Amino acid sequence: MVVTQENVAVNGSRRLSPQEIADILRERIRAGELRPGERLPTQAHLAEEFAVERGAVRQALRILQDDGLLTHVSKGSPPRVARPSPARGEPQPTMVGLAPRLAAAFSARHVRIDAACLTAETLILALGEPLRQIHQGRVRPERIEVRVLLPSRDIELAFPVLVDGSVDDDPIHQRWLAMRNAQGQVLQHNLLALRATHGIEVDVTFRALPFTPPVKLYLLNGEEALLGYYMLTRREEEYRSQTLDMYDALGSKSLLFSFEGRAGQRDAAFLEQSQKWFDALWETITTDLTLS
Repeated sequence: MVVTQENVAVNGSRRLSPQEIADILRERIRAGELRPGERLPTQAHLAEEFAVERGAVRQALRILQDDGLLTHVSKGSPPRVARPSPARGEPQPTMVGLAPRLAAAFSARHVRIDAACLTAETLILALGEPLRQIHQGRVRPERIEVRVLLPSRDIELAFPVLVDGSVDDDPIHQRWLAMRNAQGQVLQHNLLALRATHGIEVDVTFRALPFTPPVKLYLLNGEEALLGYYMLTRREEEYRSQTLDMYDALGSKSLLFSFEGRAGQRDAAFLEQSQKWFDALWETITTDLTLS
């Protein structure tokens, strides 16, 4: 077995949970170490690598299957990495469905991405594949224009919020704001770096919404709209030595519904109205956003 930093961690005093194992495998899938259609190592191999019982591995694999990243988990042979579904197929979790659609959008000469969301986390992760294709020379857009609408730091968010409703020195708002700023800065840095490395003209702009968006919307090259509803749930999270009991939305698990302009009059109308809605917000009630 190859000793990695992950192995060093799991061989210490604490064993990884099934969720943590799933997160490590998910990152390998995103990074392309495990490709669509490829089989995972056996459960015995994974149990040895992570120094856990096979039951923990099975739970981790089921988590990834529920997220749409693995297939044939219940079969006798090792599961396979799921292949991306076509745009007009069944709705996929945001983390699964957005990356292949962005990769397809980046094959255009002029890439235009508009996004309205709570944070830029999912967008950062989904951009990994098209950025990798650019670095590999597989695609070469001439211009990339990205506009992102995020909630203003000055508003009282509808979610995430503490269950007890307290707002004084609200740690939930501090946590969200830190995430919003850090993720936005990473997104901006990763895209602007393409100027120096590949000579691509890049423009990344953020504006602040005066409300909490109940949905996440991605508009790709004026050709496709991807819409997902933020589904609220009650959960706990440790933050700065506190246990936060909150109502929150796991945006990466929101199902994305695709509407393509070429798919018919109904989809074309939805795409057109979504673009008009985004443009109207951008040009009217939103304000300049500084990621600090």
